[in-house]
Amino acid sequence: MKDTTARRLSTLHAALFRLTSGKIGKRLVNNDMLLLTTVGTGTGSEHVVPLLYLHDGDDIVIIASWGGRPENPQWYRNLQAEPRVMIQILGEKIPVTARTADTVQRARLWPLVLDAYDGYAEYQSRTERQIPVVMLSRR
Repeated sequence: MKDTTARRLSTLHAALFRLTSGKIGKRLVNNDMLLLTTVGTGTGSEHVVPLLYLHDGDDIVIIASWGGRPENPQWYRNLQAEPRVMIQILGEKIPVTARTADTVQRARLWPLVLDAYDGYAEYQSRTERQIPVVMLSRR
């Protein structure tokens, strides 16, 4: 899928999610979805992207796969620059702080990620980069 098509679908998904407080768009590939809002490093504008998520204790886990493209998604680069971000789960907006899982955490979480959506295995096989696993903690 071309990047422009993927971005348009993502924008449409986020708009439907927001408009309906998650009633439409809350699930994709049999998994719950959230909206992640980051601030662009170059633009200073807010960017919203729908992402599959998992729970790990009190943390929420998201994956910076970008479909296995060679580089990390822009939202991941944005939260590296500013880890204090906002997520929306259904109608609830939650301020969180993001951090990339360390090697031990990623090794523990990756099998759970694959159980949630086995497409991540294919994404990882498409790229030489290690797909980041991101942990979000409530502020």
